Amino acid sequence: MATETSPATCRLVRAGQNFIGKQGLTYTPAISAESVGARALHMQLVTIPPGGRAKAHKHASHETAIYALCGTSCMWYGENLEQHMQINPGDFLYIPADMPHQPYNPSSSESCVALIARTDPNEQESVVLLPALDEKHGPAL
Repeated sequence: MATETSPATCRLVRAGQNFIGKQGLTYTPAISAESVGARALHMQLVTIPPGGRAKAHKHASHETAIYALCGTSCMWYGENLEQHMQINPGDFLYIPADMPHQPYNPSSSESCVALIARTDPNEQESVVLLPALDEKHGPAL
């Protein structure tokens, strides 16, 4: 891990150990404050299993950019998760800071995988769970 006193340099990073985030999804970390000393961004993969759904959440003060690699996912978003969209492989998605959202996988057989970049170098630090919105669109899948 890079430290504050380490000189900045280019780093090759191998995917880290998968973990389950506060949102309830599986993440594969790569670029972060922890792995390379990043100060303003992180990058990782997210996998949503067939029928899987994240807990409703937002990222306090941080923007998110997503590139869908495989599988189709959907997302409820907005102050009361009143808006909906579908994200297909090859789509780019922007989520502004503090936007409530709840991604899910409508497929019963195929996982969806996406590359995530966020302006928070510490992936889980800015996650704010929104339990009052979790059941808005039915019980967890």
